[in-house]
Amino acid sequence: MNPLATIVLLPLLAGTLLCFTVGRDNAPARRLLTALIAGTVTLASLGLLLSLAPQVFAGQVLVAHTDWVPSLGLSLGWRLDGLALMFGLLITGIGALIVLYAHFYLGEADPAGKFYTLLMLFMAAMLGVVLSDNIMLLVVFWELTSISSFLLVGYWGHREDARAGARMALAVTGGGGLVMLAGFVLLGQIAGSYELSDILQRGDVIKTHPLYPLMLVLILVGCFTKSAQVPFHFWLPEAMAAPTPVSAYLHSATMVKAGIFLLARLYPAVGGTELFQAIVASFGLATVAFAAWVAIFKHDLKGLLAYSTVSHLGFITFLIGLNSPLSAVAAVFHILNHATFKAALFMSAGIVDHECGTRDLRRLGGLLRLMPWTATFAMTAAAAMAGIPLFNGFLSKEMFFHEAVEATMAGGALVPVVATLAGVFSMAYSLRLVHGTFFNGRPKDLPADAHPHDPPAGMLAPVALLAVLCVVVGVLPAATYGPMVDVAARAVLGEATPDYHLAIWHGFNLPLAMSAVAVLAGAALYFALLRRFALHRYTPRTVGKAVFTGLMDRLFASAGRITSRVENGSLQRSLMAMMAMAVLLGAAPFLAADALPAAGTRTLMPATPLAVVLWLLLLGTASTLVFTHHKRFQALVLVGVIGLVTALTFVGLSAPDLALTQLSVEVVSTVLLLMGLALLPQRSPVESDTFRRLRDATLALFAGAGVAALSWLVLTRDHASISWFFLDKSLAEGGGTNVVNVILVDFRGYDTFGEITVLGIAAIGVLALLDGFRTRRPDADPEGRAWAFERQPLMLRVAARVVLPLALLVSAYIFWRGHNMPGGGFIAGLITAVALVMQYMALGQARAESLLHGAAGRRFTRWIGSGLGIAGLTGIAAFLFGRPFLTSAHGHPALPVVGEVPLASAAAFDLGVYITVVGATLLTLSVLGAASKESHA
Repeated sequence: MNPLATIVLLPLLAGTLLCFTVGRDNAPARRLLTALIAGTVTLASLGLLLSLAPQVFAGQVLVAHTDWVPSLGLSLGWRLDGLALMFGLLITGIGALIVLYAHFYLGEADPAGKFYTLLMLFMAAMLGVVLSDNIMLLVVFWELTSISSFLLVGYWGHREDARAGARMALAVTGGGGLVMLAGFVLLGQIAGSYELSDILQRGDVIKTHPLYPLMLVLILVGCFTKSAQVPFHFWLPEAMAAPTPVSAYLHSATMVKAGIFLLARLYPAVGGTELFQAIVASFGLATVAFAAWVAIFKHDLKGLLAYSTVSHLGFITFLIGLNSPLSAVAAVFHILNHATFKAALFMSAGIVDHECGTRDLRRLGGLLRLMPWTATFAMTAAAAMAGIPLFNGFLSKEMFFHEAVEATMAGGALVPVVATLAGVFSMAYSLRLVHGTFFNGRPKDLPADAHPHDPPAGMLAPVALLAVLCVVVGVLPAATYGPMVDVAARAVLGEATPDYHLAIWHGFNLPLAMSAVAVLAGAALYFALLRRFALHRYTPRTVGKAVFTGLMDRLFASAGRITSRVENGSLQRSLMAMMAMAVLLGAAPFLAADALPAAGTRTLMPATPLAVVLWLLLLGTASTLVFTHHKRFQALVLVGVIGLVTALTFVGLSAPDLALTQLSVEVVSTVLLLMGLALLPQRSPVESDTFRRLRDATLALFAGAGVAALSWLVLTRDHASISWFFLDKSLAEGGGTNVVNVILVDFRGYDTFGEITVLGIAAIGVLALLDGFRTRRPDADPEGRAWAFERQPLMLRVAARVVLPLALLVSAYIFWRGHNMPGGGFIAGLITAVALVMQYMALGQARAESLLHGAAGRRFTRWIGSGLGIAGLTGIAAFLFGRPFLTSAHGHPALPVVGEVPLASAAAFDLGVYITVVGATLLTLSVLGAASKESHA
């Protein structure tokens, strides 16, 4: 397998393994094993990236492609250049530290398997974002980051703030992703390709296109929502209800950096214009100052760090927005620096919360004496965040000030002033974090069981490593981050990369003076607010959250009003509206024509006497059903007759596969419907007056006549059939002579996979609706017929025992011959289901419930999941051979004794279909059976 795809798939497969195996047990030994598996997989992905790094540093761009849907321009494309390498190393490197930290952070009651499963899913999604070479594939991973972060933020689902924060994050970032998808579609159409490798080479064409402004705005909405730029910033602080390892990971190297990554990634294609600079740099500058000011007043440690993250994201966004090559270099440098000190600070905040039982700065203080090591490392990271000399944050802040001075965007001299104010606020909130936590008196009102002290070495080690890195990079920037910054900047700027030198000292200049003002004024501001304006008693207002909540409340209220007017609970009304619209849409082309088309000249098949009889039987049954549909049992029998006539029609038209499927479906559906009807009265009430019945009858006649007319017009005209294509290609390319089955499992495998997925969802929906539901039936119904609960007849019980093994044998035969003769996984699954349904009927309800309900329901959900998994993995296996999804292979290996055997990989897909069908049928059967008690009311 391609190593780039392996980097993404490793954490994805690890998450699946943890979910279904060791992660389900929360015993200490299993928790350790879970962390070891997650850590090993993360290090493996990190190792693969490092093994490819020499090629990237040598100037190569590693690209690999596997076709997905070539006709639509979709492929699984992977791209590793300097920018992707930098982000990949951040994701996996800091991810490994988070895995170690989380093992010591999580409590005994926190399910470690769930946490590491979600963490691995999120890591895979982020790696997919940075390594994708196809923008449609990037969108898939982009939305997967939103979904997985939603689950991570809501990890503590018992907390209302966690649930609310997760919903808000998903609404904002998911909505922004949908807007971005529209922008990506435009980008692909403008560039003529959805491959990043092509798009990045066509910047001139893209920037001069008339749709460029619209496309740019749509994409920027996705970037700004993900990276929490004003006015979309409010979701990020609300996500602080997540466990601290999640916050540290999302804020330093992953989630919020996705928008930053995309801005940098698409810069060669869409950046460098006046419009790009005006929008991106303006939003970035507004964000960096606004969020830094708000951060000063946050009493919660994580809340302060959250707004500081928003501010630094604005810092980077501003730099990317400027039409200056050196600003892009500064942005790349600060991405690395921010990830380093912010991860250390969040983990330090988690340690404080873990040991003190609170993150409230008004209750903390004096922890330097109680937690010296934690305090030392936290203060080091805070100094880097504040931009103190000899720490890494100082270097990129100097570059920020330099670019602010050189900026030519609208605002002119205002830009350096706002940048300096942002530096002042940054110093103030950094000083508040340090002073309020580790100095400023002693802790107050801590929980009774809190005994602050330094944590175990395993929990402190990640913080120590990152804090040391802040100092080393601050002293030796060129020797540490220099090569990485250079290769990443060249991936963004290409030949436009300027000559630059990362160093501690650049002489006395205006940026240095701005830094000095920021440090001194920031310290003065903090102490002034603390002493004169009662900083600890100030409660900031959350305007963004209030606006979002108000808009959501109005949205749901409007939706409720519309729904109450359109959907009043009347199925009859809904069907009437749907059928009327279908009739109008179908008739519109004919009404617009000058004359109705006449019948074609195609020679029709003669109507045999048997066909006429079946037609009359169908017409009579349907007519009887119209007048007797209130009798539910009789209506079900008549529907079965219609299904039988349909099966006979398939036989007459030489379609044995369809006939077998129709008969099997009729048997299974009839049994399930009978069980469902057992929960309802035998007769449905008359709810329509004469006018409504006439209206519905008229509409039904028009609909029926329209369908009949369309069918007649189609059947009487010659047409070029596509059947010959499948007849010619079935054996040659699908390896089977049963064209119907080859179509289902090969040519149209996508459709079949979707159909069995819907079938599984429907069965699980029945479980969700009726699980725990009970109805007690009376001794007799209103017509006087008694309910019988006697033991089933002996003949039925004996026959069921005999039929079951024979039916299973027939199912196996039908399954294995399906690729070359009538049969297949779907029909075999239905036959197996029918045999098991017969066992249910023979055993009796009480016995069947004891065998099938409870654990059986959970077992059948696993059947559905296993079937879908086998079918999906069969399709994915094609990627191992460089072929599109669900491409099948076939051959005729010679086996001892047996001889030549026709085999096709589609048989594995068909096995997934078989298991899903059986599981879905029996899950529905068990749930419906459990809904009725065999005791009298």
